[in-house]
Amino acid sequence: MSSTTSTMCTAAYDNLLAVYRSTSILSVLAGIAGVLVLRGTLRAARRKLKNTSLRGPPGAHAIFGASKDLFEAPDTGEIFETWAEEYGVAYEVPTSFGGKKIMLCDPRALAHYYARETWTYILTDSTRAFLERGFGRGILWSHGEDHKRQRKSLSPAFSHAALRKLAHVFYNCAHKTKAGWDSLIDLSGGESAVIEIQDWMNHISLDTIGMAGFSHEFGSLDGKPATIQKVFSAFDTSAKKSFIDIAVVLFADVFPVFSYIPVSCVQSLTDMQATLSGVAKQLLDRMEKEKKDGVIDGKEDKSIIGVLIKATEAEGERHVTPDEVLSSMKELLLAGYITTSNSLTWTLVELARNPDIQTKLRDELLAFGSEPTYDQLQSSLTLPYLDAVVHESLRIHPPLTDFVRVVSRFAKNSYFFPLTIMSHSQATEDDVIPLSEPVITKSGQAVNSISVARGTKIGLPLACINRSTAIWGPDAKVFRPGRWLEKDGIPKKAQDVQGYRHLLTFADGPRNCLGKGFAVSEMKAVLSVLVKSFAFEMRDGPKTQIELCQGILPRPRVVGEEGAAMPLRVTRYEGF
Repeated sequence: MSSTTSTMCTAAYDNLLAVYRSTSILSVLAGIAGVLVLRGTLRAARRKLKNTSLRGPPGAHAIFGASKDLFEAPDTGEIFETWAEEYGVAYEVPTSFGGKKIMLCDPRALAHYYARETWTYILTDSTRAFLERGFGRGILWSHGEDHKRQRKSLSPAFSHAALRKLAHVFYNCAHKTKAGWDSLIDLSGGESAVIEIQDWMNHISLDTIGMAGFSHEFGSLDGKPATIQKVFSAFDTSAKKSFIDIAVVLFADVFPVFSYIPVSCVQSLTDMQATLSGVAKQLLDRMEKEKKDGVIDGKEDKSIIGVLIKATEAEGERHVTPDEVLSSMKELLLAGYITTSNSLTWTLVELARNPDIQTKLRDELLAFGSEPTYDQLQSSLTLPYLDAVVHESLRIHPPLTDFVRVVSRFAKNSYFFPLTIMSHSQATEDDVIPLSEPVITKSGQAVNSISVARGTKIGLPLACINRSTAIWGPDAKVFRPGRWLEKDGIPKKAQDVQGYRHLLTFADGPRNCLGKGFAVSEMKAVLSVLVKSFAFEMRDGPKTQIELCQGILPRPRVVGEEGAAMPLRVTRYEGF
């Protein structure tokens, strides 16, 4: 046989072997895919048999169900309330690839759910994959005993004893803002200036969480550039997400591997994670060096970073690992920055839109005179109208608008674009959820409870519940702080909501927000300084229309304008 013939035979053999191997690989992959599809089909069939057959809206999209419309909606609360009015306090919403989720809008059902959260109801696999990728295995990612352990390690940093020592940080940031606004008004040559308040509230929140949480001066109120702020701002753009961006996010909710496709929103998440990791590592390294050098004498043990470092040395149920410390730091940096700044902005917008309410609040603050102490800020009796304004703002404009959990089998073990649908959950075991009023099933039967099978997704439309006319009365969507002061201002059905002050703004149950006392105190301190010193008006007059801009959180902006800016006319108050 010639060498040419031999070479040809060898090449042919290699080609045949390659075909055989590729065929084998394809066969294996096809087999795996077939098993996964079969498993998913069987699980879906089981849920269909076990779950109560609830009514609900039709899917607007063949692939995405109602998920695409909800994702693109700036305010999902209105959509969920419309569906609740039509289908009842528990209904079924079609999701991507033929999936379903059950939405609960009933106080009794919510109480049942929260009593079993982190055990019967846990985060979905896709949400946990996102949280692990963005922040690591911190308190947001964890479940069950793991969550209980991490929460217990963090709790001392948010105790009244710890927060009492932080009031001066809130006031310091508020007075820096006052000085900055005075300078801007002076530069304008008059007694007022148009000020972009969202940006200033961002500065306040960043500097507050920096000093109060990590004993670090970001200096954003002093004009120092903060990389972390630039990265967060990348999410708050007016650019409309492409269909590819939206599809990748919705696919990732079912197949987490899609979250690694480098579309623009995923890249923004990657940039944010890298920045948060860098900042958290820098703060942790500095604290550990100071501790090693003997600079720290124990006075910072109650700060967040001090408590976390102390927990790495603890034994048993309060112990956390160094990786968990970094994860928690990243989560707290994000949460402390974006939520309170957004709530402060919304409160100032509502005061600008309601001058009578603004005047009444200012009169109370001026009559009180001195700056409230931490204990006075925590009380609803010392400055009752300030307390009412803050909680009405938190009711009308909760930073997070809905949560979804899954019922799954083993509890040991949102997407983030936007954060309003970050928290998806599922059931870990079959359950029966009681209702305070009957709902009509697809078959026309009235039921007072619903059965949910293991693996069923459960959603809680927080904004809908906070603003529901069925729960809060006919003026539920009106900013009216007086409801908190009137004898019968809080309807009986709202009183049945067991969250903080009958609100779900900070969620409830074992995953309720650890920082609610921090956030409320910060809001009250900042408002007590700014409202006494300035009067606020809508830049373009009282009829200015506001819309929601969707970034990490829904933010207010003037209709027709770009970005997430919120300009108000700020006038120096001098007793007029």
